Amino acid sequence: MQFQGTKDYVATDDLKVAVNAALALERPLLIKGEPGTGKTVLAQEVAKALQAPLIEWHIKSTTKAQQGLYEYDAVSRLRDSQLGDERVKDIANYIKKGKLWDAFLSEERVILLIDEIDKADIEFPNDLLLELDRMEFHVYETGETVKAKHRPLVIITSNNEKELPDAFLRRCFFHFIKFPDTETMREIVEVHFPGLKQRLVSEAMRVFFELREVPGLKKKPSTSELLDWIKLLLNEDVSAETLRENDARKMIPPLHGALLKNEQDVHLFERIAFMARRSEHS
Repeated sequence: MQFQGTKDYVATDDLKVAVNAALALERPLLIKGEPGTGKTVLAQEVAKALQAPLIEWHIKSTTKAQQGLYEYDAVSRLRDSQLGDERVKDIANYIKKGKLWDAFLSEERVILLIDEIDKADIEFPNDLLLELDRMEFHVYETGETVKAKHRPLVIITSNNEKELPDAFLRRCFFHFIKFPDTETMREIVEVHFPGLKQRLVSEAMRVFFELREVPGLKKKPSTSELLDWIKLLLNEDVSAETLRENDARKMIPPLHGALLKNEQDVHLFERIAFMARRSEHS
């Protein structure tokens, strides 16, 4: 199996190499990059390209590694035993299968997405080392061993909120998704908005990349936010000429709420506009 990208996802050559290397090595693919650069979408597109089922495990700050294997509901079993329920005789009735269990027992090779692993506790990656290495785990309550019928391609994403343990990193093939350059970004825009007027695309991208370069910006707008912004520009029929406007009083781009996501950055642009107006009149 080889990943060559899809018509809906612009994959750079080095990203294709990374996916195919993980497939060949049968190791998890660890993907890092700025939020909004398409890390989660990559897993969906790989599954589509390889015609493989996708199992998604979205990690939260409260997620424990054990939940990916299975959970034993002892409280329900105790309650049912007090009620004389016959189900209590079989402990398997109280085992809830996790995402890894589903992936391991699939009749065909699946893509398993472990999304935003850095949100969890620092011990989370270490707690999955053996299971991802051996592709099996033991269910203590029933005494059975769950072993992968087909080794899944595991794609793990991280936003770099915290460092991942060295022992975990050693077991992964790593790829950092660089922020798209102008040419790649133009391809991405074309995929989502085919046939869009090039003047509007050029002006929107100019404003977008200039905005990303503003010193002191707390959160730089991402690819997904650029796409949202272009969608709004089209919806509101904003012209390329409007975007080209150089009036200092209009430093903040129209519909900037799609690009600037916190009040500090909005205030930063308001201050820049204010200072520009003052220098104009001095």
